[in-house]
Amino acid sequence: MDAPTSQDTAPRTKQQGDRPYTRSMMMLGRLGEARHVGLVLALVILAVIGVVTQPDNFATSSNVVSILALASTIGVITVGATFVIIGGGIDLSVGAVMALASVWATTLATQSYGPYVMALCAILVGTGAGLVNGILIAYGRLVPFIATLAMLVAARGLAQRMSDRRTQLLQPENNAIESLSTTRVLGLPLVVFIFAAVALIGWLVLNRTTFGRRTFAVGGNPEAARLAGINVRRHTLLLYALSGLCCGIAAIIIMARTTTGSSTHGDLYELDAIAAVIIGGTLLTGGRGTLVGSILGLLVFTMITNLFILNGLDTSDQLIAKGVIIVIAVLLQRRGLRSPT
Repeated sequence: MDAPTSQDTAPRTKQQGDRPYTRSMMMLGRLGEARHVGLVLALVILAVIGVVTQPDNFATSSNVVSILALASTIGVITVGATFVIIGGGIDLSVGAVMALASVWATTLATQSYGPYVMALCAILVGTGAGLVNGILIAYGRLVPFIATLAMLVAARGLAQRMSDRRTQLLQPENNAIESLSTTRVLGLPLVVFIFAAVALIGWLVLNRTTFGRRTFAVGGNPEAARLAGINVRRHTLLLYALSGLCCGIAAIIIMARTTTGSSTHGDLYELDAIAAVIIGGTLLTGGRGTLVGSILGLLVFTMITNLFILNGLDTSDQLIAKGVIIVIAVLLQRRGLRSPT
């Protein structure tokens, strides 16, 4: 029997006659649809600002490719983060796990086995770190914030120890990894198509499979999901493993783009990924969200970063702007959840 979605489980915690609660959920759904339109409008406005402020640089094919290539790395991580947050969790370790995967995959010992083993190593390291997070949270009963914060520190430290705080270069015989960034199809590097494939698969899993429906159920009401027959602990474990898998794939992309493995990779990527998910309409409390919204939110942040770079503005101002956007997004969520009077 298919597990109920968040729309099925959440109202069970209320009385049948609790109409304000139902109306607030309907309002939230309309807010989510309006948010997608608003994000598309924001992208259009940012594009206009780019053309006006940097007419010779912004609208060039090379800059568009640069935006998409940057979005591809964080975008793959954002897909995993969307699943985790919809499932009622949070993962602060994604940037550090990606760095660890890139360092482990670019050690001389790993590189001696060739590019395919390197790619497999990155995926296994990322997935393994995600499994550790999931075990600590689902079975160790640790708060997700604490468990993933600990993984952030540990993974970054392990990456520094393995690399001796040095940047590890790809060996010439492993140029198959680099070719993912240099080879172009329809004018776009292969890493963009990897991101598109991950996003498409993620959308299908979230919206067309039992796993996706269970994710909404677990995030919306874990107790109701348990009573419906869902193994909440196991599902939570799988969500964090999925997030780690996405970090491993992102590590392959960052290795292709930079031809290096480094403990400094992914710095503050957790900020960009979580922020993209939030402004895309996914509730921090879990149970509701869309992958389309997360991708649109990611593109907004990536374009903002690109505009700041092209206009020579300070990165600290960029972080302030992102912080303001996050606060506004959360306030809109709270307004949508508030019962009408």
